Amino acid sequence: MTTSRFFKILDKVDSTNNYAMAQVHAGLAKHGMVWFAREQAAGKGQRGRQWDSEPGKNIALSLILQPELMRITQGFYLSATVALACHELFSKYAGDETSIKWPNDLYWRDRKAGGILIENVQQGSNWKYAIVGVGININQTKFSADLKNPVSLKQITGKDHDAAKLGEELYELLMERTAAMEGSSFEETLKKYNQHLFGLNKPVRLKKNNVVFETVIKEVNDQGQLVTVDSMERCFDFGQVEWIIDN
Repeated sequence: MTTSRFFKILDKVDSTNNYAMAQVHAGLAKHGMVWFAREQAAGKGQRGRQWDSEPGKNIALSLILQPELMRITQGFYLSATVALACHELFSKYAGDETSIKWPNDLYWRDRKAGGILIENVQQGSNWKYAIVGVGININQTKFSADLKNPVSLKQITGKDHDAAKLGEELYELLMERTAAMEGSSFEETLKKYNQHLFGLNKPVRLKKNNVVFETVIKEVNDQGQLVTVDSMERCFDFGQVEWIIDN
C-alpha cells in the first residue's frame, strides 16, 4: 500500500478533529491531509457526545477535504461516501454482517463499531473545507458501562489488528471514494448506501419527543432523511428521532 506523505501519526491529542480544524484556521491545511491519533483525550462524537477510545487500540483519524466543486447542500453525498468507505474497510475483516446505521454509524449486527463526524468550514456560500473524523473500534475489548452496544474488530474476529495500518488503509479508501465523486452520481452512491442500511425493511423502535413507536425502515432519501413506513410513510431529519436498541 502506498501511503501519502500527508498521513501523520500523533501520539496524543485532545481531538483529531480539533487538531485538523486548528490547521485550517492557521492557514496550513491542504486537501488530503490526515492525522491519526494513538490516543485522544477528548475525542468528539455526534451531537456533542464524547468518543471514548482506549489508547493505542483503535482508529481515530481526521481527514481534511476541500469540496470545491460541491455545494454545502450536498453534505449528505459526502457523508454517504465516507460511510461507504468505512463500511468497505470494516466488512473486509468483519464480514457481511456489517452495516451503516443512519446517518453514518458503523454497525456489526446490532452493535456499534464506529462513527463519523464531519465538521464544515464555510465562507459565505462556499464550502471551503470538510473535516472528516472517523473512529472505529479495532482492538478494544473493555468499554464504558455508559455505552449500550459497542463492539470491536477483535471481539468479532478473535484477533489483534494493527490499528495504524488499518487507518492507512481507510485513508486510501476515503481518498479514492471522495475523488470518484466527480465521476459518479449521487443516485448511485445513495443506492449502495441503502443496500447496506442497518434495519432495512425491518421493524425498529424509534423515539420522538419522548414517544417510542415501532416502524419499518424503508430507505434513506436523497435529502438524507430516514424514511419509515407503518400506518403511514414518514421522513425524519437527523436529530428528530432516537434509535431504541436493546443491549
